[in-house]
Amino acid sequence: MFVLDSHCDTPSQILRLRDLALDNDHAHVDFPKLGRGAVDAAFFALYIPASLQLPQAEDYAWKLMDGLKACVQANSDKAAFAYSSSDALRNKEKGLFSVFVGLENGSPIGNDLARMDEFHDAGVRYITLCHSADNQICDSCAPRTHTWNGLSSFGRELVARMNEKGMLIDVSHISDDAFYDVMKYSRKPVAATHSCCRALASHPRNMTDDMIRTLAHNGGVMQINFYPVFLDDSFRKVLAESRLQEEGERIEAAYIADPSNLSKRKAWYEIVDSLTNLPRPSYKRIVDHIDHAVSIAGIDHVGIGSDFDGIEVTPDGMEDISKISLVFEEMKSRGYSDDDIKKVAGGNFLKLLDCQL
Repeated sequence: MFVLDSHCDTPSQILRLRDLALDNDHAHVDFPKLGRGAVDAAFFALYIPASLQLPQAEDYAWKLMDGLKACVQANSDKAAFAYSSSDALRNKEKGLFSVFVGLENGSPIGNDLARMDEFHDAGVRYITLCHSADNQICDSCAPRTHTWNGLSSFGRELVARMNEKGMLIDVSHISDDAFYDVMKYSRKPVAATHSCCRALASHPRNMTDDMIRTLAHNGGVMQINFYPVFLDDSFRKVLAESRLQEEGERIEAAYIADPSNLSKRKAWYEIVDSLTNLPRPSYKRIVDHIDHAVSIAGIDHVGIGSDFDGIEVTPDGMEDISKISLVFEEMKSRGYSDDDIKKVAGGNFLKLLDCQL
């Protein structure tokens, strides 16, 4: 079985001075945890906050890439970059973890397709078109009012160029109208690399049944997100009532600005511990979303995209990536065949990558 997580925000943690060679406290992803979880590959996303615009957004993206390259080079006995499914399979044969690279938020591209080509040539294999605000490409699901009512004219050009270059389009975070525009204009299957089902949790980041069905009809894959807010409406209410998120954003920002400051790191870890002590949904809720997505899209169009290292709290029992096999054990207990589990664990996403070539 090949296990692939299609979305981890680990490059941001590398900038916060995490050493992936170590088994880190309060970390979702590092090489020891990946080994215990028998994870073969992951997309490490270069996450660009929506607050950053050019030239800062582009500079920050390359800073994240430089940190990731230095990390892989320093751990060449454990990991190697992968740019295709065949690369990943070869790395597994060598006993190496495969690092794929995604760009989360297309803001660093600006309105210049040549910048997209540069990211592709540097190894980026998918772009999440936007994040928590509208950008020059499309509307986000987050704002109540939208700039483009879907894709911008440049966004349509970008979709065509991504198809041409064999770069996967990620529709997580985009508005419903932008999603349907992507379905209209993309000539190749696309992915939702870290999304959940709106039928089970009403958050606008999640996908409706019709969106899931349309994605699958076009050959795409939906990768289930592990964030409790997207998994269960009851936790969304618990989190809001705790008021920890607002306080946490302030404390985390201070830590990000000064990651070597041990007191600021400690303060952030205390927030994470408080969030973990809230009544969180079980990791089995992840499989509820897998069940629903499979019922709509079919077993060939569902996978896992945890959002580890980009979420401040995880489901109960899924505290880090070392525990990811619990998802597959729960699937087996619900009657999924070994072949079905292999598809969801990573097989479907590897095939999707092949479709881009």
